[in-house]
Amino acid sequence: QVQLRESGGGSVQAGGSLRLSCAASRSSCMAWFRQSSEKEREGVAGIYPFTGDTNYADSVKGRFTISYDNAKKTLDLQMNSLKPEDTAMYYCAKDSGADCWDYGTRGFGFWGQGTQVTVSS
Repeated sequence: QVQLRESGGGSVQAGGSLRLSCAASRSSCMAWFRQSSEKEREGVAGIYPFTGDTNYADSVKGRFTISYDNAKKTLDLQMNSLKPEDTAMYYCAKDSGADCWDYGTRGFGFWGQGTQVTVSS
């Protein structure tokens, strides 16, 4: 059974940092998504761990960094310069297909339960 478990969420003030981790075995396509009460689930950052290629939503470029730690077997998301609009439930996801990121949520068949991130102004 494929399991993904997120951790690291919490509450911070604007400008602060958080690091999310997702315990998951490496897959060819992995990503972080987020969903708030006002928006549909959206892709935040994706990585193809076997090639190292990454993708980021325009709203987080230069502030967030996605990585996969082979030793710890975790998918990580370093979030810096956080803004109130980053407030959301964050989910990790993975799949074995190619180009998963290009298909948004439809590209991923395995999901974690989410971890809440709240950024106050």
